[in-house]
Amino acid sequence: MDDNPARPAPGQAICALADIPEPGAAGFRYREGQAMFAGFVVRKDGGVFGYVDSCPHAGWPLAGINGRFLTRENDLILCAGHAALFRIADGACVAGPCGGKFLTVWPIRVEDGQVLAA
Repeated sequence: MDDNPARPAPGQAICALADIPEPGAAGFRYREGQAMFAGFVVRKDGGVFGYVDSCPHAGWPLAGINGRFLTRENDLILCAGHAALFRIADGACVAGPCGGKFLTVWPIRVEDGQVLAA
């Protein structure tokens, strides 16, 4: 865990699982004073995955102005800035200028139908 005071504390509710389509993704932003934290949660094939919303190549948010995190086929995470593609299950870059890099995991868990920070 980093020392970002805006990052949701373990156990903090993020959203209801039902609020994220299957397959699909939703982004979340938090502010504490001057600190900001951005993350997103992906649902795919029964799995739920959390990542920090930051491209490992350029550091900017992955979703473009449309807020979309996944490809049209909902099979990969897409960086709108330079079209890098990442596997949903582990955040590995599979295409684009960030080959060999991974998205930063945002630890989450699902409990009683709620997505929680872990």
